[in-house]
Amino acid sequence: MARTVWVDRDECISCGLCVSLLPEVFRFEGGKSEAYNPLGAPEEKLQECVDGCPVGAIHWKA
Repeated sequence: MARTVWVDRDECISCGLCVSLLPEVFRFEGGKSEAYNPLGAPEEKLQECVDGCPVGAIHWKA
């Protein structure tokens, strides 16, 4: 089963890194990032966003 990501919008600072890296997964909604298509990229690419988020707002769903 594929893992999916989600964005904690309370933690998001709207830096845009995830949106620029994977626009097929992340977009801005109401000024904050959201994972509108959490299965839209390979896990390795999603992990880059999880690791690269400067405030740790992107998480794997449990």
